[in-house]
Amino acid sequence: MVERLRSRGYVVEKIIGPGDIPDSDSYRPYVNPWTTYLPWVGQEAVFSVHRELRDKGASSLVGSDRMWTLRTLLEQTASLDGEVWELGVYKGGTALFMKNELLRLHASDPVPCLRLFDTFSGMPDVDEGVDWHKAGDFDDTSLNAVRSVVGENDFIHYHPGFIPETLKGLESSAIALAHVDVDIHQSVLDSCAFVYPRLVPGGFMVFDDYGIHTCPGARKAVDTFFADKPESPLVLTTGQAVVFKAP
Repeated sequence: MVERLRSRGYVVEKIIGPGDIPDSDSYRPYVNPWTTYLPWVGQEAVFSVHRELRDKGASSLVGSDRMWTLRTLLEQTASLDGEVWELGVYKGGTALFMKNELLRLHASDPVPCLRLFDTFSGMPDVDEGVDWHKAGDFDDTSLNAVRSVVGENDFIHYHPGFIPETLKGLESSAIALAHVDVDIHQSVLDSCAFVYPRLVPGGFMVFDDYGIHTCPGARKAVDTFFADKPESPLVLTTGQAVVFKAP
């Protein structure tokens, strides 16, 4: 079963208990006893990117359900005048997916700028009092490897470096959708501080690892930042949280 799931693009790993983190009793595998509509099941848009990644010798830690969230929000923001950002790229799986979706959605009009931010060499220093990850985690990637996966389309811009330094010079940007997948407290907080004021009305921020038990710092950063904002993060059973910038 494990190998079958992996062949379909899922990442299978042993569940680690949440341990001593806030609201630890609320972290548990989510099982819905009802038969529900799962729109991503059997969707070519999702499975094709997993096949493409395998063909390129790559993979994604983001499952089909979370990719479907991104697909829906890319459709929702397609008419907005703003860029698409991904902060935390790792091996480029979701970046490739978003590129493919942007090409589909804008087949007859200019494709929005897709900006990809990452060290492309692993995690920066972390706050050991909040974060579970360690400096250097996810270092099995590189800028060249991601370029070979995602491509060199004119609308794609790579920004190697540490957040927030790598964001400098982009203060005049207008952002329609930001996918924040940086896992650790300070990087999520810095991403929020820069992206939120530049998010256009009707735009979205998606926090990939808000509810993931190995990323308690990500949830803390989002909760802290939006505590005094009019928007409230919508927490999904996928582990994601979504913020909608009201018009």
